[in-house]
Amino acid sequence: MSSSETLVTREAFGAVVAGRLLRWLEGLLGLVCAGLLAALLGVVITAVALRYGFGGGFAGSDELAIWLHVALIAFGAPLAINSALAMRLDVFTRLLPAWGQRTADILADAFVLVGGLVLVSGAAEIAAMIGGVSPMLDLPEWIRFALLGGGGALVLLAVFLQRIAAGRSLQLLASLAIAVVVYAGAGKLEIATSLPPSLALGLIALVGLVVSAPLPYAFLAAAYLAIPFGSTMPEPAMVGSVVSGLSKFLLLAIPFFLLAGGLLTASGVAGQLVRFAAALVGHKRAGLAQTTLLTSVLFSGASGSSVANAAFGASTFQPELVKRGYPPAQAGAIIASTSVLDNVIPPSIAFLILAAATNLSVGKLLVGGFVAGAVMAVSLAVAIHWTVRGGATAMPASRSEKWRAAVAAIPAFGLGFIVVAGIRLGIVTTTEAAALAALYTLGLGLFGRLRAASLYDAFRQAGTEASAIGLLIGTAAPFAFLLAVDDISGLVASLAGAFGNSAVAVMLLSNVILLVVGLVLDIGAAILLFGPLLLPLAVAAGIDPIHFGVIVVVNLMIGGLTPPVGMLVYVVSGVTRLPAASLFRAILPYLAALIVSLAILSAGAVVASALAAPR
Repeated sequence: MSSSETLVTREAFGAVVAGRLLRWLEGLLGLVCAGLLAALLGVVITAVALRYGFGGGFAGSDELAIWLHVALIAFGAPLAINSALAMRLDVFTRLLPAWGQRTADILADAFVLVGGLVLVSGAAEIAAMIGGVSPMLDLPEWIRFALLGGGGALVLLAVFLQRIAAGRSLQLLASLAIAVVVYAGAGKLEIATSLPPSLALGLIALVGLVVSAPLPYAFLAAAYLAIPFGSTMPEPAMVGSVVSGLSKFLLLAIPFFLLAGGLLTASGVAGQLVRFAAALVGHKRAGLAQTTLLTSVLFSGASGSSVANAAFGASTFQPELVKRGYPPAQAGAIIASTSVLDNVIPPSIAFLILAAATNLSVGKLLVGGFVAGAVMAVSLAVAIHWTVRGGATAMPASRSEKWRAAVAAIPAFGLGFIVVAGIRLGIVTTTEAAALAALYTLGLGLFGRLRAASLYDAFRQAGTEASAIGLLIGTAAPFAFLLAVDDISGLVASLAGAFGNSAVAVMLLSNVILLVVGLVLDIGAAILLFGPLLLPLAVAAGIDPIHFGVIVVVNLMIGGLTPPVGMLVYVVSGVTRLPAASLFRAILPYLAALIVSLAILSAGAVVASALAAPR
């Protein structure tokens, strides 16, 4: 056997071994994530039960839950590298020739490796420096930071195994060489420039996005590479900022809402919502498309995740819409555009992120979400009515059929009642309401004899998705810090002053900024970065902060349908195997309808501010 044949054989053997190790690692991490989410749910539910059943909770429950959440994000990070919520933007790399795509892959992996190194090194430094114990758990504080560092090490291991298993060892070596050189050199360089560190960070992160690096690692690597441009945030401070951004009890509601949505689909209760919606509007013009819209409205009261609804709608409605004569691209566009409602109609993960970033009332935001969701749903219904020319319609459902469908859907409606009523009446906190919603859907699944494998899959998927969202929230914190240090809010305020500080000018400027930001940033990152920047301007102009917060979410959700990022379009494209470009073209009339609804809501906020102004 020649030396070249021997080398090929060794590489093939290495790929097989790496593949087995990768599957073992992913299986173990999936089990850990599912277990951590179950423990997290148990802690919060036990605290609620003790408070209402015995008049008191157990000491340290909130702190324990936060630590478990940090651990969930750390152990789920390797699983989330390639998930839909990792925010890999491949619209540009797809246009490149084969050699260009390989180069982009090398650079994308280099961003991930630098981000992983920052987590490992920064966590080790801050863990060595920090002292003391947690107030309630009496555990050393360094453990929280070590968890995130361990997550970074697991990310590095996962990337190594993935590339070796795919037979891309040479590309991995190239990525590693770039990452090591950049990581070692950035701490020693000083670049004389007038460029603010926050702008340098944003531009470097944008490069990461263009080469299809996951957004959280693009943020981390860019934060580290901003040091030569004058950033005052060293590695330990970066990791400390990430952990601080994650350590909010409110954010624990995110994995619970994701779990509730997953269990709702797995238990078949989501199918009952579909049948109820079909009984109401299935016989009308474009009946199945209107059923898709109404199902999104109803499903919004359960999942709180537009990505979950887009995936559910693409798998449930796309085949039926095409079968009834809808062009495939139009069917996918309808599904993507109606899934926007899930992050507007309560419960909404987007509102939770906004509340965490701005300290706005979650309960009031949820009420505002109902109004905004209604306006958006009506706008989409009109657009669907005028754009759908074909598609068979069903016979009108009888009164008894409607009644049976409504009764069957009652369990799903109960979920929305638990969440919204519990929060608005002040009975439970947002996180506790989300935990009760997850427990409720778990009960529905057990009552429906959901298999153990399906339960495990729901917990694992929710844990992985929560890790992706949590890591994005945490890694956006250093960017937000530098934006504050560079007084970007002052620059925005000056820009608003140039147009006049009236409510009309501020609202128009804010909407333009957010629509542009939505083109290139995920909604979670955009809320975290621009919500705190723009909210003070709106308040100064006399705009109600809750109204403005709702408009921020509506505006940025529209970004889920616009190129080049268009997260919801890519989710539908991934499920249906339709080209994203064709979906982007087909979505234009529904995008126009949503922009009209945004204009209506913005005009309403301006009018309300004028009526509330002292005379």
